[in-house]
Amino acid sequence: RYDHSLSRSVVDIVDLNNFEVLHTYKHDIAAMNAQVTNTKEFPRLKIDDNPIRFEYRHPLLLEDGSIISDSDYSVEFKIDFCSNLQWINDEEIFHHSKMLDYEGNIWVGGQMNPKSKYVKKYTTRDFADDSIIKINTDGKILFNKSVSEILIKNRLFDENFFNTRYADPIHLNDIEPALTDTQHWKQGDVFLSSRHQSSIIHYRPSTNKVINYITGPFAQQHDVDIISDKEISIFNNNNFFVNNEYSEILIYNFETKTFKKLFNDQLQKNNFKTTTGGLSHMFKDGSLMVEESNYGRIILFNNKSEKEWEFVNKDENGDIGLTAWPRVIEDEILIKQFKSLVENKKCIN
Repeated sequence: RYDHSLSRSVVDIVDLNNFEVLHTYKHDIAAMNAQVTNTKEFPRLKIDDNPIRFEYRHPLLLEDGSIISDSDYSVEFKIDFCSNLQWINDEEIFHHSKMLDYEGNIWVGGQMNPKSKYVKKYTTRDFADDSIIKINTDGKILFNKSVSEILIKNRLFDENFFNTRYADPIHLNDIEPALTDTQHWKQGDVFLSSRHQSSIIHYRPSTNKVINYITGPFAQQHDVDIISDKEISIFNNNNFFVNNEYSEILIYNFETKTFKKLFNDQLQKNNFKTTTGGLSHMFKDGSLMVEESNYGRIILFNNKSEKEWEFVNKDENGDIGLTAWPRVIEDEILIKQFKSLVENKKCIN
């Protein structure tokens, strides 16, 4: 979240039983930027990601208390529990979500430079060649594939797709890895959210095949989650030209190939709308957490469709800071390990 009182972004770990902030991460951003050597990839780093503009985006908490994050279209980095920089990766531009797969590696959005084969051949210099990148927890790139090339290779788009003046036709904003096999997907598959195609792409990296290309009653969506062995949830930003007042939570069922809306009345009652960003988290008991990134608001509805709490990222002066995609930590082992780190904290910063 952005903290106006500090004029910078921070990461808080909060106990949702009592809303106590257990621990805060805030590393030395300027010192990290000084270590970036790939100035060709990041010519404006010290402008766009100086400490006052830097933004932790969807930080991923690991078992040792370290976090991996980026500032969206920036370098990827890892800091330890005490906010000491562990590594940076400035090989590519990294952006949007960060998700662990079944092997303990991390899927994160990227932008290829040099551009992939088709993009390099057919498009202008400014074309954003969004890619899906898999890194390990040491920051090494294990896999990097252009989304545009995936769509052309799978004959979903032809080469004329690149004859566009629009520099950002894909706008990848989430990668959701499948952790297990089901009748509808295999372990290792990934679901990609393409904002500017208003589509969810079910892709199998092992074969370079698109298994499903899902469009429907959603526009410029963000955040796709696997919520059962046959369903995904989609955070619908709902940016249609008409009937676009509220963001929505959609459930797509692979068995019936149908959509349904969840908590729609409650979202409308709470005037819930974020044009960009935003995410949702479905709990096992049917509760729902939603984030309104543009207005720094998080709401939890219980499984009786009642609003249990609402958080607004507001400081004592009333200034509201953006939030950048919170996570809910439900793993009891990870929670226990983290609380132990907090109890035995020896950080000097």
